[in-house]
Amino acid sequence: MLTPLGFRHNAKTLWAMIKYTAIMNYQDIITIEPGKRGGRACIRRMRIAVADVLGWLAAGMTHEEILSDYPELTEEDIRACLAYAADRERRLVTATS
Repeated sequence: MLTPLGFRHNAKTLWAMIKYTAIMNYQDIITIEPGKRGGRACIRRMRIAVADVLGWLAAGMTHEEILSDYPELTEEDIRACLAYAADRERRLVTATS
């Protein structure tokens, strides 16, 4: 199946993306404030940046390890970071196509 952006997905993958996007509204969690962390996207007005969480995940930390090290974060915060990054990547691909 071809999506509007021209990517191939099977019906199961496409349904999962639609379902997750409808459920995860990262705009309620991810905040951007000009004077905080250089205007980078952060989690719930804290000084923990989305890029920090993505970096920890990329380094191999599990969600449980991150939540143990940063008890102020929630599983929903981590998922919001992933949704934010995915949405930003989709917009970047669309803008350059």
